[in-house]
Amino acid sequence: MEKIRQYMSNFQMAVSTVPINKIRRFIELLLEAHKDERQIFVLGNGGSASTASHFACDLSKGTICRNRKRLKVISLTDSVALMTAWANDSSYEDIFKEQLENLLNPGDVVIGISASGNSKNVLNAIEYARSIGCLTLGFAGFGGGQLAEMVDECIVVNSYEYGPVEDVHLMLEHIISYCIAEELAAGQRAERVSKGTRERVGATRRVGSTATIDKGRISHG
Repeated sequence: MEKIRQYMSNFQMAVSTVPINKIRRFIELLLEAHKDERQIFVLGNGGSASTASHFACDLSKGTICRNRKRLKVISLTDSVALMTAWANDSSYEDIFKEQLENLLNPGDVVIGISASGNSKNVLNAIEYARSIGCLTLGFAGFGGGQLAEMVDECIVVNSYEYGPVEDVHLMLEHIISYCIAEELAAGQRAERVSKGTRERVGATRRVGSTATIDKGRISHG
């Protein structure tokens, strides 16, 4: 029981120190990418690979609004064949960078997830993304490591334990995906209200014009 309480306490402490303004900044940057129709790539190793895949799924599907453009999100952890081909024929350190060379355009967004902040293949991918003018974001723990120093924006979980760091990373992707979905839906609702208002104003003007014409006909009769 004590071990359970200790783990939960460590997790709660890690969550309590996550900077809200950093989360908000991530949301803003991803919404801007959506507006500009830029691609978003997510990557990581081990548990972070699962989070990258989960993040891409939630951003791709969970944010859809009917009849509106969708986020363009790709997880680089999902093709076992491609990752192992690059690992076998080149280097495991380049399994993400090599994929990006096929797909990445200047201005796209690359999100690197690394608990330690020092995963070499993540750092290589970020370095390549920066070299061609992409926006780079990161999730890290353990003080941030090299990742926090390389990316444009990084959320560093204040913990030196893999479990709580990875737990918080998953929580962060849920928060970010949820907030983006809510903002896109709110924007769609606002557009509907604005459209409805314009239609009502237009109809009122048309009715008013007809009444004026009819009145003119009567007065000239």
